[in-house]
Amino acid sequence: MMIPLQITFRQMEPSPALEARIRELATRLEKFSEQIVRCRVIVEPLPQHSHKGALYEIHLDITLPDEEIAICHSHHGDHAHEDPYVALHDTFRAARRKLEDYERKRRLDVKSHVKGTVPG
Repeated sequence: MMIPLQITFRQMEPSPALEARIRELATRLEKFSEQIVRCRVIVEPLPQHSHKGALYEIHLDITLPDEEIAICHSHHGDHAHEDPYVALHDTFRAARRKLEDYERKRRLDVKSHVKGTVPG
């Protein structure tokens, strides 16, 4: 199944290479959850200082049947994020972890405590 994917570039020219990488990473998310209904990605360079390159902020919204996962990665001090591919990698890695958590909860692999009770 192909995830419905929306890619937006803000404050920058669209990049076919970056778009292809986003599509590849989004397709990989299907391995972690078949429940994905939609995926939106926004790529935006943060305002840059005159002595430093622009850092990239990546917004990733994943819609599931009963939940939405929203991730925004903007590491102001992390100069590795001057490379949009590194910023994408970090954002999609965080999404993978959240999807794994979602699937564990969905399969009831994670214990949930009844409100008002103390585990033990």
